[in-house]
This record gives sequence, C-alpha cells and structure tokens, in this order.
Amino acid sequence: MRLTDRLKRGFVGRPLGSDKLGETLLPKRIALPVFGSDPLSSVAYATEEILLVLSLGGLAFYHLAPWVAATVVVVLLTVVASYRQNVRAYPTGGGAYEIAMTNLGPRVGLTAASALLVDYILTVAVSVAAGVANLTSAATSLAGHKVLLAVVLIVVLTIVNLRGVRESGTAFAVPTYGFVVGVLLMVAVGLLQTVVGHPPRAESASYQVHAESAFGGLATVFLALRAFSSGCTALTGVEAISNGVPAFRPPKSRNAATTLLAMGLIAVTMFSGVTILAMISHVHVAENPANLVGANGAVAATQRTVIAQVAAAVFGDGSFGFLYVAVVTALILVLAANTAFNGFPVLGSILARDGYLPRQLHTRGDRLAFSNGIITLAALAVLLIVAFDAEVTRLIQLYIIGVFVSFVCSQTGMVRHWQDILNSDHPDAVDPVLRRRIRRSQAINFVGACVTAVVLLVVLATKFTRGAWIVCVAMPVIFVMMRAIHRHYDRVAQELQPEPGPPTLPSRVHAVVLVSKIHEPTLRALAYAKATRPHTLVGLTVAVDPAESGRVRQAWEERAIGIDLVELASPYREITRPVLDYVAGIRRESPRDVVAVFIPEYVVGHWWEQLLHNQSALRLKARLLFQPGVMVTSVPWQLVSSEQAGRRLDRIAPGAVRRATGSATPAQAAGRAGRAGRAAAQPSAAAPADGTDAEATRR
Repeated sequence: MRLTDRLKRGFVGRPLGSDKLGETLLPKRIALPVFGSDPLSSVAYATEEILLVLSLGGLAFYHLAPWVAATVVVVLLTVVASYRQNVRAYPTGGGAYEIAMTNLGPRVGLTAASALLVDYILTVAVSVAAGVANLTSAATSLAGHKVLLAVVLIVVLTIVNLRGVRESGTAFAVPTYGFVVGVLLMVAVGLLQTVVGHPPRAESASYQVHAESAFGGLATVFLALRAFSSGCTALTGVEAISNGVPAFRPPKSRNAATTLLAMGLIAVTMFSGVTILAMISHVHVAENPANLVGANGAVAATQRTVIAQVAAAVFGDGSFGFLYVAVVTALILVLAANTAFNGFPVLGSILARDGYLPRQLHTRGDRLAFSNGIITLAALAVLLIVAFDAEVTRLIQLYIIGVFVSFVCSQTGMVRHWQDILNSDHPDAVDPVLRRRIRRSQAINFVGACVTAVVLLVVLATKFTRGAWIVCVAMPVIFVMMRAIHRHYDRVAQELQPEPGPPTLPSRVHAVVLVSKIHEPTLRALAYAKATRPHTLVGLTVAVDPAESGRVRQAWEERAIGIDLVELASPYREITRPVLDYVAGIRRESPRDVVAVFIPEYVVGHWWEQLLHNQSALRLKARLLFQPGVMVTSVPWQLVSSEQAGRRLDRIAPGAVRRATGSATPAQAAGRAGRAGRAAAQPSAAAPADGTDAEATRR
C-alpha cells in the first residue's frame, strides 16, 4: 500500500459500501450535537456581542442588555416553533431551499440556497475564530498564533467529517453535552450564590467603559437595534435540522421536530442564564479595549470573553470549574462548525442533483459522506479566516444576514404551502380538526415570516456599512453562478438528446495507429486496430529525426507487418500539428467518414515514473478530442510496476469494480499472445509510448 493510501485510510478509514448507508442514520441523542452545536455554542458569544455594542454608549446603556436579550429569546422561540412545522411538512431535507423552490419558485429558492451557502461558510469561520478567541483567553501566550490555530482546527474538523456523519457525531457528542452541563451548572451555582447573598463579581466589575460618543434620541434606538442584531447570532444554525431531516432515524420528521425543540429550549436557558449572570457579576467589556479603564486610570491590559469572566467569578479564577468551562467552551465553539459541515454538503448535494452546482457535489465519498462538499466548505472557510485574521468582531459583521434571508424565504414558503393545501382537495383540508391544525401551523409560520423579516431589515440597516455589504454582494454572485451552471447543464442535455430512430452509422472507418517505435505497445495497438475491422488501416509516424524515422521504417519492413506506414515530415520538430493536419485531410475528403486514432501507451505504477516522460501525447490526445468525427482510443501496455500497483489496490479495496483501465479490454486480449498474464490493466498512471516516451494520465 502506498504512503498516500495509508495516510488516507488512517485518517478517513476504510470505504463503506452503499448498503451501509442506513447504519449512518442518527438517533436523537447524536443528532442534537451534530445539528445543534452551532445554536448551542452561540451562548458563548451572543451575550458578549450585545454588551460590546452597548459599550459604545458607555455603562449607562448596559441596562438595555436584558431587554435586548429577551427580544432575542422571543425571536429564537418563534423561529424554533416555525421550523418545527417545516420538518413535519418537508421530511426529505433541503430546508429553506426546497420549501422556497417548491412554493415560491426557482428565483426565491436559489436566493435561499445562496444565503444558506454563505451562512454555512461563515458559520465555520466565526465558530472556529470564536473558539480560538476563548482558547487564547485561557492561554494568552497563543494569542499571536490565532490564524494558524484556526486553520489547523478547520483541517481537523474536515478530517473527522470525512470519516462520516455517524462517527463525527459520536466524536462531538461528549464536548457538546459537556458544554451544556458546564454552562447550566455555572448558571445554577451563580444564581445560588446570588440568592444566599454572595453574588459573583467579575474581574472587570471595577472598570469603567468610556463612551465612543454621546448617544441620544434616534441614536439610542439605533444602538439598541444594532445590539439586537448582534445578539441574533444566537439564532444561527437553527435551520440545520430542517436541512438534515434525512439523516435522522425513522420516524424522521418526529425525531427532527423533537430534537429541534430540545435544542431551542436548551439554547434559550443557557443564553438567558449567561446574560443574567453577566449583569449580576457586572461584566464590563468594550469593543475598543482602550475604552476599558480601571479606577486608577490604567487601561485594561487584556479583555477576557464574557463567559470566561462569568466562570471565573462563579468558580474562581484558575479553579477547576473555570478551566472546565473555558476548555469545553473552546471545544464547542470549534465544534459548532460541525453544523455547517453537515448542512453545507447536504445542501450542495441537493443543489447538484437539481443541476445548480457541479455534479461532483452530489457524489458520496468512501465513508458515505459528501466528501467534495466537505472539502469545498473547509477551503472557503480557511480563505475567510486568513482574510479576516481570525478576528471574531470583524467576521461577526458578515454573519446572520444569510440566516435571516433563508428564514424569511422558508417561512413565507410555508405560509404558501399551507394555503395551497387549504385551497385544494387534500384530505386534510376537508377534516375540520386537521383544517384547524393547518391554520394553526400557517399562523405560526406567518408570525415567523414577519418577525424574521423585521429582524433582517434591522440587521441590514445596522451592519451593512460595517462589512455586511460583502455578504450582500456574495449572495447575488452565487445566485448568478448557480443559474449559469443550470443553464449549462440544460444546454448540454439538449445537445445530447438523441435523434429519433436508430443511430446513424458512419460511411467508412479509417483507422490510424500512431507509431514511434516498433515495440510491444505498437504491435498490440496494430493488432487491436486490425481486430476492429476498419475500412482502411495505416500506421502513422512523424519524422522528427530522419535517422530515427529510417530505423522505424526498416524495422517495419523487416517484420512484414502488411500495413502501410505513412511518414509525415516535421521540419519544425512538432508532433501534434502534422498529425492533426493528416486527420483533418481525411475528414475533408470524406466528411461522412470517421477517423479512429489508436495511441499505444504503457501503464506505470509509480508517480515518479511519470516525471521521466513528457506530455506530447497527452497534448495530442487533448487536441484530437476537439476534432469532429475523430475517435481516440488508448491501447494500454502494463509494465511490471503497474502490476505491483494493481496488487496494492487489490489489498485496499478487494473486489472493487475497476475503472476504465481496470477491466480486460479487447486491446489487452489482442496482446495476450505477446505478453501472457498482462491482460488485466490495473488502474494506475499510464504513459503514451510515442517517440518521445510522452506520458498521459490514465486513472
């Protein structure tokens, strides 16, 4: 087994058969950390984002924090209730995209899809950056390596997710539940301390926050709205369960709805508890650390995250409880990206199935995960991390716009969905009891659509100039790209549509075998070409070196091959152009005829062997493929190294179906007399056996 194969199997694991897909379905206890880690982790920074914005007006505006948090809770509960209707009505997954596409048309559906794709990418970037921020709060010596740490963590998440949804869910369940237990315990202990008369006191309680400027009137309202829009980061990831319903065990809809409710209640409890303790312990933070000034006038040297300060106030700085909360918070923030690693590939697969993204995203990998989608998401998230220096404050400005765009699209689509049922002859629309249930569900979705639309307008108004415009540009770009891909696939499908009746046969077939030397690969190609019984058959050599061409002709005549050998002059030592001109000449004389070009090539088993050969035949084949009426056939000849590579592949995936070079071909059968035991071509690199030993890729 090659080193690369060993590394792949070590990190990703052995391939799983398609019949094992049912074993990867998730029970509710695993689905919660898989799909709910993002909204649960938002507890770690949602309160902080509210306080950071309010700090612009100084400590006097901190009294607005509970009201802003309460409004966020109302919106969160509304969205959870709305999405429970979604998962019941659309158990096939797809979430906002499928709902909007079905009920509101392709334009709105693609708008929702582009919003979700952007949101998933930002979820990975923001979650990992926030995790690194919490990690550096506990270990300040790592603060200078935030970008590197974030990139490494994304790579680790990618590898874990490539192993499959079930394994990644099991791996992430312990940190997620550990975070929930840690935060709930911290809230309980902190409230108990307050009740008995010893409220916790944060390390920043004695610091004053200098206002950036004076706020009053409409400016105060705008500041509160901006704090609310930042606090709405607590809603990110709620839609992931709606997108991932197919990953649940049956009954899928009921299990997904139950998991969604549990996730919402836990998130609300933790968010409310952290906010209350932050106010009780007088946590003071500032968007600009220079505005955080101590009683003696000294500026705060460092600024810990809100949840870290609350944990230190409740359990004691440096205590086991503090370290536990710091560690599990960093873990859950990083693992929150796992929600996107499960949502993005599934959505990408659905879009690829519908022809709006490249087909490769619809294919499952060795471990039954959508590997191409996972790798694409990781690469885009790394670009964001590097571009924004892993700064949460900068990345958060781009966040949640895509979330609320998808919320509005899905909830509006659900209102239309229920109305269509009520207006139809559907059995549920006839039964009075079921009709009332539909009306109730429609009312819930209507409220959800109105609330999320208002929040979207607030977010756009407060974040647009602070970086949200990037998302407003990225979404239309993705929208246009998906439309263009769909038009391309439609155009190709139309071009490939066969004419009525049986296929039209060519008038004649002219076979041309490229000859560089008289050796085994050439003889096999000649034998195979002759076995196809073309109307005409010639050998074709390019006279780059007159002396070498003379030796080829002499060997040709000595073997009495019985086939004409055509020699093309090449005064400029070029191989491709003379061959193309010769083939084009045949086509000009007989436009209804077909030219079949046979290229002998040998198969090598090591990557370094490919470096010993140039690419002239590869270029020739690429150019021939653009010639109408020309068929290109590669005739492989397996070297000893390729047989060894084949045996290695057999050990990796015994019984697997071979690729194009992996099954016996007529060309191999034609050459068995010359090379017994090499009829089975192994799937490894192939080098064309032309005069320059040019090499092409045959995988």
